[in-house]
Amino acid sequence: QVQLVESGGGLVQAGGSLRLSCAASRSIFSTNIMGWYRQAPGKQRELVATITNGGLTNYADSVKGRFTISRDNAKNTVYLQMISLKSEDTAVYYCKLYVFRESREYWGQGTQVTVSS
Repeated sequence: QVQLVESGGGLVQAGGSLRLSCAASRSIFSTNIMGWYRQAPGKQRELVATITNGGLTNYADSVKGRFTISRDNAKNTVYLQMISLKSEDTAVYYCKLYVFRESREYWGQGTQVTVSS
């Protein structure tokens, strides 16, 4: 079992920045992907960005150039640096871990990001 704990959400004005963090409760030594997803009210959960334990990244088109995902494997933590925030970025942001050897995914509880225009 792995618990994921997100932090760093909050209220920010449009154009501002936030950094989200997600810490896993234990080290994952096998191949895995960590990522951020978001869900706005009345909408489906959508991918924001992912990063493999080897550092390969993938971004949704809507956040390319504004968001940066990174991870510190020694701290079992993934980060999402968000700049130039827009009102449409308002959502609950969830951290996800997928462990290939276990064929299992884990989700955090979510952290609210609200961007005021």
